[in-house]
Amino acid sequence: MSAPRRRVAAARQGGAVLGLLAWVCGVLFFLPFAWMVLTSLHSESAAATNPPSVGAGLTLQGYREFFGAGTGVSPWPPLINSLTASVASTLLVLLLSIPAAYALSIRPVRKWTDVMFFFLSTKMLPAVAGLLPIYLIAQNTGMLDDIWLLVILYTSMNLPIAVWMMRSFLAEVPKELLEAASIDGAGLLTTLVRIVAPVAMPGIAATALISFIFSWNELLFARVLTGVVAGTAPVFLTGFVTSQGLFLAKVCAAAVCISVPVLIAGFAAQDKLVQGLSLGAVK
Repeated sequence: MSAPRRRVAAARQGGAVLGLLAWVCGVLFFLPFAWMVLTSLHSESAAATNPPSVGAGLTLQGYREFFGAGTGVSPWPPLINSLTASVASTLLVLLLSIPAAYALSIRPVRKWTDVMFFFLSTKMLPAVAGLLPIYLIAQNTGMLDDIWLLVILYTSMNLPIAVWMMRSFLAEVPKELLEAASIDGAGLLTTLVRIVAPVAMPGIAATALISFIFSWNELLFARVLTGVVAGTAPVFLTGFVTSQGLFLAKVCAAAVCISVPVLIAGFAAQDKLVQGLSLGAVK
């Protein structure tokens, strides 16, 4: 066999090995979620066996109890609170991060590296270290158990990451497009909306999805700063761990239901997410 053919055969074998490895990794990542779904369809007695019973009968009792059957506790207010906080904070993050990233990449400000380090330094403080001051501020301003307090907190928490992501995405926007827009007399807002946003849409979608996921899954601040009115879905999920014990099937059913909005958002934006995360990877 000639050298070129040997290289092609070796490349095909390497591709097959990498493909198999990717499938194995995908199955390993998916297996815990699949096991959680299966457990949610079991009765409490079957879910509590050790080792777990795979072939036990299936039931929807866990989902019925999650939606209030027999308990009268509705999950819809916490789900709506989570959706409100996540969507509102994500929109604010995009509105603030895109102009900031534009200034740091396309129209770089002076000492932009110091600005980027400042954004990154805000993530170096553990969230629990700022919990007491934030609680006291919220108490003194009357914003405890207020969903808009979570919107403000989630925006501030996700903004540094969003600026870092958007800067790398906007740096890939062709400068010729911006020069042509400037020659045509386009202002800053027009340039951002009609030129930058369409080109960087995969990056914007990736940033929005990550911000949404971080906001939806946040528990610490929501657990401490909210109560009856503004409690979110993760806080509602912790309510299934009671002093009577851990009802595993019911907890898994609740976890599956609470994960559905994130899964829907991920599947809806998966093509944009892949494009956004790989933007600029190939020169």
